[in-house]
Amino acid sequence: MDKNKKDVVVYRNEDIERVIAFIPPGHKHVRVLIETKDKIIVFQEATITGIIRAYVDVGMHPYKKALELQCTRLRKDSRKIGFAEYQLIESNRSEKSILDEVASIIGIGKY
Repeated sequence: MDKNKKDVVVYRNEDIERVIAFIPPGHKHVRVLIETKDKIIVFQEATITGIIRAYVDVGMHPYKKALELQCTRLRKDSRKIGFAEYQLIESNRSEKSILDEVASIIGIGKY
């Protein structure tokens, strides 16, 4: 699907009514439920940990400005025990390429 054809939604803090972190009965891994004014979104642990990893890597790095994670299917013998089959793994794209794409998607000037 063309990325430019997808709906782009920016959620501000005031748009989020609540966040619930929970472990469903019979499961081991945390889920995160985010409730906005118009929808409820539930993320699995692997997604949240990928987001956290990217956020910390960019936010705490002295000069890094962007990082792209791509959904990657990992064979059982290539992933750690307990890790999901599908993981968000760092791509090899340049920061400039990532930032230019983001600028195009959200309608701001190029970096």
